[in-house]
Amino acid sequence: MNRDKNLPLTETVYYILLSLIEPAHGYVIMQKVEEFSDGQVRLAAGTLYGAIENLLKLKYIQPFSTEDKRRKVYHITPKGQEILQMDMQRMEHMINVTKQALAKM
Repeated sequence: MNRDKNLPLTETVYYILLSLIEPAHGYVIMQKVEEFSDGQVRLAAGTLYGAIENLLKLKYIQPFSTEDKRRKVYHITPKGQEILQMDMQRMEHMINVTKQALAKM
């Protein structure tokens, strides 16, 4: 099985995609990323918006219409959900083989 060329996702991109399972704007995304990572990943606005631009180009996220015209809201796409799932499975495999190898020590 060939791996998608966009895998592995960076930790930041992984958490951004995860945070967009529900539509959110930039500040909420930043809060969710910090929460999901237990404070280990903190995004600067420039980093976030650079990542958002790239994720839009890859069609992993899309703009989400709201009545609030002051904020841009985004949501993960089916393609984004698929790549998130694939990366989760990749990491699960790594964890499983590591556990098996360490159990033999």
